[in-house]
Amino acid sequence: QVQLVESGGGLVQAGGSLRLSCAASGSISSIRTMGWYRQAPGKQRELVAGITSGGSRNYADSVMGRFTISRANAENTFLQMNSLQPEDTAVYYCNAFVPINKNYWGQGTQVTVSS
Repeated sequence: QVQLVESGGGLVQAGGSLRLSCAASGSISSIRTMGWYRQAPGKQRELVAGITSGGSRNYADSVMGRFTISRANAENTFLQMNSLQPEDTAVYYCNAFVPINKNYWGQGTQVTVSS
């Protein structure tokens, strides 16, 4: 089992920045990939960024060049979000993938970007 707790969401004006944090506990040595997803009202949850245990990163096209995912250690993963836009408003979820088919989720943190 893996437990995830997000923090760092909030309200920011367009063009501003926020840094999300995800603290993992439990069987963290089994985690293959950490990711950040988001879900806006009326929309499906979508992948924002992911990072593997080997350090490979991938990003959604919509956030490329503005968001950066990083992993300080096995427990802590971050999402630095710059140049935020109103369309980035969503609940952001931390995800841990454990092979073969286990996905763990945090409770989510709200990010609201005002125009």
